[in-house]
Order: sequence, then structure tokens, then C-alpha cells
Amino acid sequence: MSVPQSRIHATAIIAPSAELASDVEVGPYCVVGPHVKIGAGSKLLSHVVIDGVTRIGERNVFAPFSSIGGAPQDKKYAGEPTRLEIGDDNTVREYVTIHTGTTQDGGLTKVGNRNWIMAYCHIAHDCVVGNDTILASNAQIAGHVTIGDWAILGGMVGVHQFCRVGAHAMVGAGLIVTQDVATYCLAGGTPPSTIGINSEGLKRRGFAPEVIAEIKRAYKTVFREQRTLDDAMAELAPKVQITPELATFFDFIAAKGRGLLR
Repeated sequence: MSVPQSRIHATAIIAPSAELASDVEVGPYCVVGPHVKIGAGSKLLSHVVIDGVTRIGERNVFAPFSSIGGAPQDKKYAGEPTRLEIGDDNTVREYVTIHTGTTQDGGLTKVGNRNWIMAYCHIAHDCVVGNDTILASNAQIAGHVTIGDWAILGGMVGVHQFCRVGAHAMVGAGLIVTQDVATYCLAGGTPPSTIGINSEGLKRRGFAPEVIAEIKRAYKTVFREQRTLDDAMAELAPKVQITPELATFFDFIAAKGRGLLR
């Protein structure tokens, strides 16, 4: 460890074998375990615990009482050296927990870049969180869940294990997600269902109006025309060649995970 002591508070405890870039800031009462590596420009504000076989990229900020790299909450876990990888430019707020993986999956929990993870969120073992997502306060993601790029989970959302939330999707506050939320779509209501596309989000991210119109037509084909899923997919297949942005929508549905939330 080669971090200047001026950047490490006197009350912090850092294992001698931990690897921290020279400009990492470690605030009061933080604890960093022996198998942790933290990249340049990252900050642990105070009372942060980072443990496990954990690799953290550059310019991440961890707010007080976040707990990163803890053992998975899985009774099958027997102490194997599973891992957590976090990319660059993430904001992790107070009391967030992110756990390492399990050998029942790939042994890896992975969080990408530029994610905004608000207070009290939980990312369980073997999850894959993409880039540029927003997880509002108290969103709870069970094991083996995949969250696509630019997805948004509202406050108090719960996602069942093995579910997928597609890229650019948005899940309304308080929903319990037990099936896959398709790429570009909005989930809401009681009981939860897919209620439209995230057109406002797509506009903000620079999708052309004509592309958004094609995505909306594709959504109606799958969710509103009372077709079988196989029939809807057959209708969409030739349109993917004309509008490449439909490929992620088509591929997500074709993958058939826990079943599509319709």
C-alpha cells in the first residue's frame, strides 16, 4: 500500500496487503480488507467497509456506512474466494450493501460504470449491473439479477432472483418484479405489468423520433396485440434489419429468462 498518510484518516484500518492508488482518500473509521484493490481518485468518506476479493476502479465515491464486498447471503456459501468488481465513476450512497458472488454462478458480482446507487440499496451475489443505471433509495436486487445499461429502478423496488431488467427500462417505485422487464419498457401498476415504453428516457439519451416510433410499434406488437410471443417475435424479426435499435429489444425477449412481464 503506497497511499500517503495525509489521505488516510488516523482512525481508518487498512490491511497491509490492500492495494490503493496513491490518491485514494480514506475517511474516519473506514475498514479495507486484505484482498481489496481500489483505483485512482476514489473516496471512502467515513465508516465504509470494503472487504472480500474486491476490485474497484477509478473515481468512485462511497458514502458513510456502505458495506462493499461482504460475503453473499446464501446458505450454500462455504467461504470460497468469490469476487466483486466495480467499474469507474460510481456513486454509492449511505448504507448500500454489495456482495461477492457464489460458486453456483460465475463466482462474480459485477457493477459497471457511472451508476448512481442511492441510500439503503442492496445488490446481492452474482448480480450484473450495467452502466449509467439509477437505483433509487431502498431498491433491493436479489441474487443472479441482471440490470441493463441506463435502467432505472424506483424507490423500494424489489427484484426477484434470476430476473432481468433490460437496458433503458424503468421500474416504478414500490414494484415487486418477479418476471423480466423488457428493454426500453416501463413497468408499473398493481399488480405490476408493462405499461409502455420509456419514451422520455429515450429522448434524453438522443434516440431519434423515428426510432422511438419504431420501438413503440414493436412494443405494441408484443404487449398490446394479444399475439402469442412466438407470433410477435416472427412479426418483429424482419424489422430488426431495418431499425438496428430494435435488436436489443428483440434479443432480450428471445433470451426467455424468467418469463416476460406483460
